[in-house]
Amino acid sequence: MPINYSEYPDNWKEISEFIRFERAENKCETCGVPNHEIIYRPNINEEWKLAPEGLEADTMLLDGVKFTKIVLTVAHIKPDKMDVRYNPDEYDPEDEENNLVAECQRCHLIRDKHLHAMNRKYGRYWKKHQLKLID
Repeated sequence: MPINYSEYPDNWKEISEFIRFERAENKCETCGVPNHEIIYRPNINEEWKLAPEGLEADTMLLDGVKFTKIVLTVAHIKPDKMDVRYNPDEYDPEDEENNLVAECQRCHLIRDKHLHAMNRKYGRYWKKHQLKLID
């Protein structure tokens, strides 16, 4: 889903780039996977592994193994998108003043799974009732 920049501060691109490339050193701050690498996870609870050398970025399935190209994102710990407080030196999950963390797609989806579930529920309700007339 494309980002709606009107929901973020004007300097969001600069903040996002700083968090991903400077502070996180181009790695997920939750699981440590490097940005833009092609990886696979043997089992859901196992550590990630780099794909074999020479694997093309568009080859996402090989011998029954699913490969993923990592795209680093910036996640909000608290859902307020205008809250861009962060520690410039390091990510500390215990730091109450920190609201931003660089994460891979998987870690970001896990963090926001409750929001995605709510959006799916609302979307289904809206579709079901969109043609009803207002009483």
